[in-house]
Amino acid sequence: MRFTLPKPRSLAAQLFAMQAVLIAVLVVGYALFSYVGDRSRAEEAAGHQATAVALSIADSPSVRESIRTADPTATLQPYALAVVRDTDIDFVTIMDPRGIRWTHPDPGQIGLPFRGHTAAALRGHTFTETYTGTLGPSVRAVTPVLDGDRIVGLVSAGIKVEEISQRAQGRLTALLAAAAAALGLGAIGTYVINARLRRHTHGMNARELSHMHDYHQAALHAVREGLLMLDGQYRVALINDGGRELLGVGAKEDVVGRSVADLGLPAPLTGALLATRPRVDEVHLTADRVLVVNTSPVSGGERRGSVVTLRDVTELQALTGELDSERGFTQALRSQAHEAANRLHTVVSLIELGRAEEAVDFATAELELAQALTDQVVAAVGEPVLAALLLGKTAQANERGVELVVTPDSRLDDGLLPDTLPARDLVTILGNLIDNAVDAALGGISPRVTVTALTDARPELILRVSDTGPGVDPDHTEAVFRQGFTTKPSGPGGRGLGLALVRQAVHRHGGTLTVASEESGGARFEVRLPLRAATAHRAVAAGPTAGSGAGGTA
Repeated sequence: MRFTLPKPRSLAAQLFAMQAVLIAVLVVGYALFSYVGDRSRAEEAAGHQATAVALSIADSPSVRESIRTADPTATLQPYALAVVRDTDIDFVTIMDPRGIRWTHPDPGQIGLPFRGHTAAALRGHTFTETYTGTLGPSVRAVTPVLDGDRIVGLVSAGIKVEEISQRAQGRLTALLAAAAAALGLGAIGTYVINARLRRHTHGMNARELSHMHDYHQAALHAVREGLLMLDGQYRVALINDGGRELLGVGAKEDVVGRSVADLGLPAPLTGALLATRPRVDEVHLTADRVLVVNTSPVSGGERRGSVVTLRDVTELQALTGELDSERGFTQALRSQAHEAANRLHTVVSLIELGRAEEAVDFATAELELAQALTDQVVAAVGEPVLAALLLGKTAQANERGVELVVTPDSRLDDGLLPDTLPARDLVTILGNLIDNAVDAALGGISPRVTVTALTDARPELILRVSDTGPGVDPDHTEAVFRQGFTTKPSGPGGRGLGLALVRQAVHRHGGTLTVASEESGGARFEVRLPLRAATAHRAVAAGPTAGSGAGGTA
């Protein structure tokens, strides 16, 4: 037979038991205190009542006249019994100065000595005492009967202690009934309150709640994703370490209790956090991160707040951009392979027709054109990552019917870029600008994109991309860099993110990004990124930037 310890009662049950016991102790204590007080007051009231009756009898002229007769008992006994009957007094005893009774409720006690103290009365004083006589314990008053200045008798009137107790008990019964009603109401109220508490605590006891709190704290610190909990007034109720890092909130900064609007977050991200409807996998940008935001309201009827999760997809977004570039390179290579096959068939056909010289001239011209394009790009941009990007984008633009040109004044030798400016960020900046320019130029009569990449002596890296598209509305020169802004037809997700990522990368490296309209039409985007001093010296020593390369076309 297994012996199992009983499961600790829930916190709500413990609180209910404690409150019930507390109410019971208070009510019983008050009842006992009231009983003792009522008993004392009842005895005091009985003493006053006995004193008043005794004084009335002693002052009665008929009593003095009866005392003067030869047989006082004959007239005083009926009188005393009548007084007992009419005044709720248990006994009236009239006696001579020696204490010999003339009256008594028990006729057999008449003529016997009075049981009690009479000395004070014989001195002319009225007093009260509690004494046990022939009728049991009683509260009695004793007073002298005066005939002029002479004491001719004594009167004792009293109420039995038993009667006094019954009176107090009657009051105690009513008090206990009221106390029981109060206890019942308190118990019901306590039960209702604790039933609600049980619902809130899901019936868990204090130990279970403590363990849950410990697990809760450990989970918050262990989760790498950002977690943010907002109350019904959109104030921060809780934020974990990941949330502080992703939102750029310092570990020592106390943000709990502050409104989301006061955290200094970008306006689109703040709007998402303040939204009343759930948000699912929305992409938002901060100063140096790309975040995926999910919000969910806390269920419960009224507005209780919301839970926000934040995922950092900065690296993923960068890899996605690189993957898109690689996909573009692959498509360009596939297209070139298709064109090469066509040209090879042409060469073979010319040879079969016996026109070998024309076949050689055709093949040589194609090789010279491809080599010239590669030489022009590499000569202008020696940095390998950007050179590869430009070659791929040139072929990709050519497939879409857009001419991509690297300007003659472009000059960016290998080794000029500092370690603080990674190639991945340059791919993000220049790749998105070219893609945006190609999309814009597609609608023109002679679609063309011009790219300039060079360094100057400030030192700065200058990237300039122009197109022959419709240009940028002057009212939208700032809005085009905002996440979600696009003039393209609705399509799959991700629209309006490219230029926002460009601005994020530029600001992360302390650069500037501007857009202007070309005189001949179209838009010109210019990026300026500061370089280290040592890099600038190498750029100046490399020679002048103007006229150092020839333009290349797809």
